[in-house]
Amino acid sequence: MKNNRSKRIALAVCIFVSAISMVALVKMIFTPKYDVDQYKTTTVSVSTEVVEPSTTQIPDNPINFKKLKKKNSDIHAWINIPGTDIDYPVAQSSYDEDDNFYLNHGINKKYEFAGTIYTQKLNSIYFKDPVTVLYGHNMLNGTMFAQLHKFKDPKFFKKHDTIYIYIPKHILTYKIVSAYIYDDRHILNTFNFNTKKGMKAYVKSINNPKSISQNVREDFKAATSDKIITLSTCTSVDSQRYLVQGVLINDETTN
Repeated sequence: MKNNRSKRIALAVCIFVSAISMVALVKMIFTPKYDVDQYKTTTVSVSTEVVEPSTTQIPDNPINFKKLKKKNSDIHAWINIPGTDIDYPVAQSSYDEDDNFYLNHGINKKYEFAGTIYTQKLNSIYFKDPVTVLYGHNMLNGTMFAQLHKFKDPKFFKKHDTIYIYIPKHILTYKIVSAYIYDDRHILNTFNFNTKKGMKAYVKSINNPKSISQNVREDFKAATSDKIITLSTCTSVDSQRYLVQGVLINDETTN
């Protein structure tokens, strides 16, 4: 019963958008109805260099979380992936009965087909868990997490290896370890990340994915002691998900 419930949750988390002939109409209807730039205090960094914390000056956070929180207190982070158009706020539902509220609601909490990038309550909003999973739609017009599929291209994967997560007072930098097609299991309900066995099994699947579509960074591997983020979106097959895996390499304090 638990496995069936987990599958239903995983299926609900990601709905593939079927082909629509009028692409312009799709963009008009399904593009998130907010201007992300209004919440940025500075230009978002795209450097892949690990930055040591400054001993003289603490940098400003690129995201205006005070303004975001006024709009919606459920927003707890921001994700930016250089080389893609993924540059969005991240929410976690405060409704006990609806963990997947942001599957089809925008940051204004109104119905929106594209939804919002979000985490579930099984994860801390501070990205302190061994594995944090972020969900987003594979939108036909290329918005939300659709551009994760760029990492299927070996050349793109090799050139782009960084994910930024911004949270209040911190810039978290992750290095992408692998990207691959996976099954539709609910990861947080399947693996017990509080045990060495559970963490070891998941890390093994990250470093050596059993997938016909995979890219793996040979010179950088995930370890069981790492803080990992899993970005999940759907494919054209209901029983599959496309995952991009990142390992925390830097935590910089900000104002």
